[in-house]
Amino acid sequence: MTAAKERGAPAANALWGGRFAGGNAEIMERINASIDFDKRLYAEDIAGSQAHCAMLVRQKIISAEDGERIAAGLAQVLQEIESGGFTFKRALEDIHMNVEARLGEIIGPAAGRLHTARSRNDQVALDLRLWLRNAIDRILRQMQGLQAALIGQAERHAATVMPGFTHLQIAQPVTFGHHLMAYVEMLGRDRGRMADCRRRLNECPLGAAALAGTSFPIDREATAKALGFDRPMANSMDAVADRDYALEFMAAAAICGVHLSRLAEEIVLWCSDGFRFIRLTDAFTTGSSIMPQKRNPDAAELIRAKTGRLAGTLIGLLTAMKGLPLAYGKDMQEDKEPSFEAADTLELCLAAMTGMVLDLDADVAAMRAAAERGYSTATDLADWLVRVLGLPFRTAHHVTGTLVKTAEAKGVPLSRLLLAEMQAVEPRITAGVYDVLDPERSVASRTSFGGTAPANVAAAAKAARERFL
Repeated sequence: MTAAKERGAPAANALWGGRFAGGNAEIMERINASIDFDKRLYAEDIAGSQAHCAMLVRQKIISAEDGERIAAGLAQVLQEIESGGFTFKRALEDIHMNVEARLGEIIGPAAGRLHTARSRNDQVALDLRLWLRNAIDRILRQMQGLQAALIGQAERHAATVMPGFTHLQIAQPVTFGHHLMAYVEMLGRDRGRMADCRRRLNECPLGAAALAGTSFPIDREATAKALGFDRPMANSMDAVADRDYALEFMAAAAICGVHLSRLAEEIVLWCSDGFRFIRLTDAFTTGSSIMPQKRNPDAAELIRAKTGRLAGTLIGLLTAMKGLPLAYGKDMQEDKEPSFEAADTLELCLAAMTGMVLDLDADVAAMRAAAERGYSTATDLADWLVRVLGLPFRTAHHVTGTLVKTAEAKGVPLSRLLLAEMQAVEPRITAGVYDVLDPERSVASRTSFGGTAPANVAAAAKAARERFL
């Protein structure tokens, strides 16, 4: 008996062929195996194998009879996995070997012909591209759904006045619809980034084999077309060695996550006692275990937190890829878990945010009252001094600042200052100034393209429906 057998070493993996006589250590099996997470790629892996098999038959690289047996066996494997009757084995490492081993059990030696002219290197690159392509399609639909929810609320609140903020200080009156439309535009760019990513990843790596291509007369155009790709990848080393498509997906997901987090933060603020701009129902809030009066916007808070996960997936894979020489290294096995997590997290956040936007009820009176505070029409006053009295803007700015200080000392809004008090600062001010100190008049005056005037908001919402929905 050999020393290895006396130590109870595991048996050699038959799929490795004759190079390895002994098996891996248990810890090597644990760190090396990816089946616990890459089993999610089963449908993509089998689809790639079906396309590869059909091409091998057409190119007369394998016989039609073997091709039929392989195709039927792969269909059975797919059915077993989807019905829950398939046993995934960590000893077989990954989804590719698990599928191939089961195929061998079903159809016998013919299964071994399937791997002709390909490698696990181009297989896994193919599978992840197919999986991400499907994930992006789902995410794009969800982004569009969130835009639709935001546009609907914006249309309802095109004239609802609220304070706009800079530095979280009241700045100028805007409308709630205008505020929500800002996120519609952000999501439009998020969709553009995702669509660009999908377009760039839609090239087929299958046929690159391990790194150098193959000597078999394969038809890469045919497999690319069969799998819905625009074209085969032009360089076999690039096909197996890069994961920029996954990085681009994670970057787009992280940027979208930041946009969702900012809206989530505003929802948290708007629900708070200091604002009370909106209400959420029981569907998207929770209570407290000790304080019976509490209604907490937990869905928004969780979206805000999960943005860290999205950023983390990007940083993790960037770090894994940054020092790798061409072509494939096992380091790249770390591409799948962050890809899955980024997609899962973003889909969950988009669904939750869409639900909250549809659920929220705006308190129009509270928003209007807040717009009266903080001297939000001060810029309108300065503009009036420039437009009507012909003051240089810097002079008008100084005059307005003095008037704000006067109003602040009296504890009244600018619209409550007496005309005589204003004229004590600038004698040429007339009663016409009061026309611009009303928040509704303020927002109505902002008619420049992209401005907050209610007519603008209604037009922007209509245009957004045509652009995005």
